[in-house]
Amino acid sequence: MISMKQMVKQFASILMLGSLAIALIGCSGSARVRKPAELAPVANQFEMRPIWETSVGSSETFNFHPAVAGDAVYAASNSGNLSKIDLASGKKVWEVSVPERLAIGPGSDGRTTAVVGIKGTVYAFDDAGKPLWNVNIGSEVLSEPVVAGGMVIVRALDNRFVGLDAQSGARKWIYQRPQSALSLRVGYGMLPINNEVVVTGFAGGRFGMIAIANGGLIWETPISFPKGFSEIERLNDVTAKPSMEGETVCAVSYQGRIGCGQVRTGNLLWYKDFSSYTGTAQSADLVFSSNEKSHISAFATKDGTPLWENTKLTFRDLGESLAIGKVLLMGDAEGYVHAFSQSSGENIARFRHDSSPITAAPIAVGGLILIQSQGGKLAAYSPK
Repeated sequence: MISMKQMVKQFASILMLGSLAIALIGCSGSARVRKPAELAPVANQFEMRPIWETSVGSSETFNFHPAVAGDAVYAASNSGNLSKIDLASGKKVWEVSVPERLAIGPGSDGRTTAVVGIKGTVYAFDDAGKPLWNVNIGSEVLSEPVVAGGMVIVRALDNRFVGLDAQSGARKWIYQRPQSALSLRVGYGMLPINNEVVVTGFAGGRFGMIAIANGGLIWETPISFPKGFSEIERLNDVTAKPSMEGETVCAVSYQGRIGCGQVRTGNLLWYKDFSSYTGTAQSADLVFSSNEKSHISAFATKDGTPLWENTKLTFRDLGESLAIGKVLLMGDAEGYVHAFSQSSGENIARFRHDSSPITAAPIAVGGLILIQSQGGKLAAYSPK
């Protein structure tokens, strides 16, 4: 998760209300109001044994995610470095320099790896790190590209989704969303499913499913509705990547609601008032999210029954979360990784990954937990 001060740098409006929005958000970020909670001692009930670590370069204040495809991890930095890393050993297979600075991490299917520069140019590389093509889409991009089904899906800040052929860069389709009076200037996460569709959030409290092959909108569902008198109060975008477990997909909006629905139809099963820009994480029966105060809540996936809330990490700027086994993992602005019991919300372990913020969700793959900090430390851990 980005801190409120970082949000000031990364939020902007569409149309004339932008400067007002930033000023109001900035006012809420004073040190007096947002003093982070002190960490209480925790008796670790398990350990995270380091397996390997490497530096992939700083992401500055942006939220860079590594991408895993096959036996490799792909990671990028704000300065434009793109690396392929062996998943088992942590050794860099190759590293290339992109001609532009980057504001997002890469997307990859193991054959094509794509990144987008700050000027809106998409750069694609093959599995050996050789350039394949580059295409400018005419707009800034803050969302990681999705590489799936032979396509590179890019989401632009002007509300366009662009489908590019993964091998040639040829434009296959464009899906245009309507403009909003005021939107959050952040990356809107996209969740690919079976190389066929992506599920993603939209402005105005909606989320939906888009076909990878042709950009067609399969379904769209409102999870919340704008409320209040000013455009600032009416902001309720679904910015974070939705989560999915089985046949249930869950999403949460900023200043809106959290809810879960059916993957195939988008029909909502339930919703509750809630606000988050770090998204949801799911286990078989539970869905989790943290709000702007870093208060973590758990709900029953089937009907939204609130089960617990943990308020002990207030204003520690918790990042995106990972639900794995019986544990919920998330980092904070000081580089700590916190582990919670999924059933009770108890803080059952803590360790220090880095001294810089951890905003991206940990990734579970091959018995390892991968964590990347904004300072550029990427490491693999084995839970013991």
